[in-house]
Amino acid sequence: MLDVTEIQKIIPHRYPMLLIDRVEELQPGQKAVAIRNVTAHEEVFNGHFPNNPVLPGVLIVEALAQTGAVALLSLDEFKGKTAYFGGIKSAKFRKVVRPGDTLRLEVQLDKIKNNIGLGKGVATIDGKKACTAELTFMIGD
Repeated sequence: MLDVTEIQKIIPHRYPMLLIDRVEELQPGQKAVAIRNVTAHEEVFNGHFPNNPVLPGVLIVEALAQTGAVALLSLDEFKGKTAYFGGIKSAKFRKVVRPGDTLRLEVQLDKIKNNIGLGKGVATIDGKKACTAELTFMIGD
């Protein structure tokens, strides 16, 4: 298991944009499973939406992307690099995410060629799908 300090050695994200709390499973270049505890104290809930806090879907997709980036950037050839979004395809949102929820973020990398990676992500809450997406990563400096 990787905690925030160890995650920050792999991906360059920092507060407030580091959106994963720990990595529970890591197979470099293949798969990562991370956890994000959604708390009521997050600044985003002041405006999205007052008296009806909902985590924006774009932040769920970003958390999936960070999880996939951990799997990619754990490979020796990509250590010290940055994984950028190359594309988001087929994102679907199936469940509202609220403060108190724990997101389980799983990204399976399907293909890596040169500096491009393709993967599928699934975010769940208590085993129920909240979001799915196909992600393209571009590895840069």
